[in-house]
Amino acid sequence: MHSKPQLGFWQIWNLCFGFFGIQFGFALQNANVSRIFQILGAPIEEIPILWVAAPITGLLIQPVIGYMSDKTWHRNGRRRPYILCGAIAATLALLVMPNSPELWIAAGMLWVLDASLNIALAPSIAMVSDMLPDKQRSAGFSMQSFFIGVSAVVASALPWILNNWLDIANTAPQGHVPPSVTYAFYIGAAILLLSLLWSAYSTPEYSPEQMATFQRWRDEQKLDVIEQQYTGFSRWGTIFLAAGIIATALIPIASLDHKLYVLSLGVVLFGLLQLAAGTLQNAGRTDNALYQITRDMVLMPRTMRQLAIVQCLSWFALFSMWIYTTAAVTSHHYHSTDPTSLAYNQGADWVGILFAAYNGFAALAAVAIPLLVRKTNRKITHMINLCFGALGLISFLFIEDPHWLLLAMVGVGFAWASILALPLAMLTSALPPAKMGVYAGIYNFFIVIPQILASSILALVVSKFFGGQPIYAIVCAGGFMILAAIATAFVDDTSNS
Repeated sequence: MHSKPQLGFWQIWNLCFGFFGIQFGFALQNANVSRIFQILGAPIEEIPILWVAAPITGLLIQPVIGYMSDKTWHRNGRRRPYILCGAIAATLALLVMPNSPELWIAAGMLWVLDASLNIALAPSIAMVSDMLPDKQRSAGFSMQSFFIGVSAVVASALPWILNNWLDIANTAPQGHVPPSVTYAFYIGAAILLLSLLWSAYSTPEYSPEQMATFQRWRDEQKLDVIEQQYTGFSRWGTIFLAAGIIATALIPIASLDHKLYVLSLGVVLFGLLQLAAGTLQNAGRTDNALYQITRDMVLMPRTMRQLAIVQCLSWFALFSMWIYTTAAVTSHHYHSTDPTSLAYNQGADWVGILFAAYNGFAALAAVAIPLLVRKTNRKITHMINLCFGALGLISFLFIEDPHWLLLAMVGVGFAWASILALPLAMLTSALPPAKMGVYAGIYNFFIVIPQILASSILALVVSKFFGGQPIYAIVCAGGFMILAAIATAFVDDTSNS
């Protein structure tokens, strides 16, 4: 055996089934956390910054977990131990979140929940890449998109279903989370844990000896990234450190919004990491996570750099939508900003239906995308789907009847399915198998950085330029999806299988 054998349909099904549970947690988080924050007293302009600690944690955790899973092998497998740890921690966070008595506790639980889901996510992505040959990766990641779509339909609509089908109340006294939301989180905790357990224990991982065989075969095919010596740690570390310090000093001097400290301090941290990696390199101490992750980050393959731009633009649009859709729909379409009012809660419940709808359309799109890829290629397919998403988001401004927003969700669903599948398929074809875990973690940077940007500057932009009207954050999200489609045209797709 030289190249990886192709897996059957049900083997791919079991391999990807864990994404059903991971997305259930993310969907409950995306559709309900802003609502919980408002219920616990957070003003609308402070909601984005409350989201920021969670992605920062994910930014730090994912590459470390990926690096560790690359180096791990024992009787429980390579990726499996990390998937299970993330699953257990995320389950506990889902149980605690809706019972938070104070805003700061809810913000902390978001931190724990997001970090735990990311701990499970990076090894899960790497495991799909480990198990599937190049020819099956588009189909594998489309299967992942299918599970994500179906899961998010149920999770996003769950509070509405519990209220309208089981007559569980969707309102509560001030400062308390409605029972429909609370029970939705309990159900989500059980689904997340069980689905990840099923996927982890129904998929036998390849041994280190088998992975070494695949590695040698790829070496013979000249598909791996050539190891390079990097000598720019000190130079670029100094530049980033100086730029971050200057930016941090300018924020109070120019009376800029304090949320921008998140960006400036992030630049400082990146500079310090490069300087530390340079020091380790000079001392000959290169067999450690800090050096290896930093080195792999600055020497990432060309295709990965190009996809970084596409993903940052795409995920900035998505986080804009997730953060602001509840506020946009309740204020623009239901004409209420009072979280205790019936109109607000009807609007918030309808957002859950809209989120369920775009995920349902994403599940359908996951079936159509491989067919469109075969007719065109991965780049063209992704560009088309991103344009569909842009049209859907921009139409929020012009649609008056909230029921017609379901039509906008068709485009968003196709974009969402494509964002989850095709960039990963293009990326993993360009990566060395021995570093799939660490690069899966670094890949998460292109998801987390736009979340930090959105959390830091969206409130400022909406307040200063759009008169505090959150509907325009949704329109801006559509504009960023158009930019992502343009950036996709410049990606070097090394394999079009």
